[in-house]
Amino acid sequence: MSNQHCEVSVVAPLLNEQDNIEALYKQITAALGGKYEYEIIFVDDGSTDSSFEVLKRLSENDNRVRIIRFRRNFGQTAAMSAGFDYSSGDIIIAIDADLQNDPADIPAMINKLKEGYDVVSGWRKKRQDNATRRLPSVMANWLISKITRVNLHDYGCTLKAYRREIISETRLYGEMHRFIPALASWSGAKICEMAVNHRPRTAGKAKYGLGRTLKVLLDLITVKFLVSFSTKPIYVFGGLGLLTAAGGFITGIAVLYQKFAHNFSMNRNPLLYLTGLLITATIQFVLMGLLAEIMVRTYHESQNRPTYVIKEIVGMAQKNQK
Repeated sequence: MSNQHCEVSVVAPLLNEQDNIEALYKQITAALGGKYEYEIIFVDDGSTDSSFEVLKRLSENDNRVRIIRFRRNFGQTAAMSAGFDYSSGDIIIAIDADLQNDPADIPAMINKLKEGYDVVSGWRKKRQDNATRRLPSVMANWLISKITRVNLHDYGCTLKAYRREIISETRLYGEMHRFIPALASWSGAKICEMAVNHRPRTAGKAKYGLGRTLKVLLDLITVKFLVSFSTKPIYVFGGLGLLTAAGGFITGIAVLYQKFAHNFSMNRNPLLYLTGLLITATIQFVLMGLLAEIMVRTYHESQNRPTYVIKEIVGMAQKNQK
């Protein structure tokens, strides 16, 4: 981890962006220079072009430039997570390295944080992409907002500003970097959205495209579980168990009615098989819920991790932390 503390850390994950890196660096320094103590952390996500050589040249000329180089391509979420882990700023800015995000928006986002917000999410209100990218994005943002109950127009915009304490409580896996506002809401974070400039790509090609859609949908299920049921998984599995138990009870009554009212043969009765299947599913769901409860307790207790997040303590001694 970086030991040198600064006010603002800009984290830029990249993959084969040799033609955009220097221009991005100049725009970030123009936006932040003379106003903030800052660092720029470029995370090279396994580039095969000359991106790393360009980054090395920049770091040799500016000690505020830091480079994290992956051994291979691990994905945008992993790159962003590494940048967060090795940053030192009280405010962390995430930005794409393709120049479609505008670094000139960063000071306004920082000012929003200073108004009392914990997360400021960029909204590409006038998005410079074709319809094949915009339409799925609109649908995905609507679905994510409905499921997570954190209403944002543009979850996919990388340009976001975070307070460090929010990021330090968030662990990222899969494609979950876009869900940070939803995950932060679990900690009681105050979130706002700000319209930002979006520019057409002028060099290079998109690396993180629509092929991630299925992964994002699966991660959305995970996020919903983590936000709503991470400390009470029995509610999910037990609820499913109650539904299958109710179904088994109804089909069981139907089987008995057929047997005694109409003298219907029990042999090869599909409702009888369905009743048995539903009863078995009930037992499995309840047992899965109990196992999940044990795992959750093991997870929290083994790390001395509480099931709550404290913003501040006033008028009493703070509990010693291990």
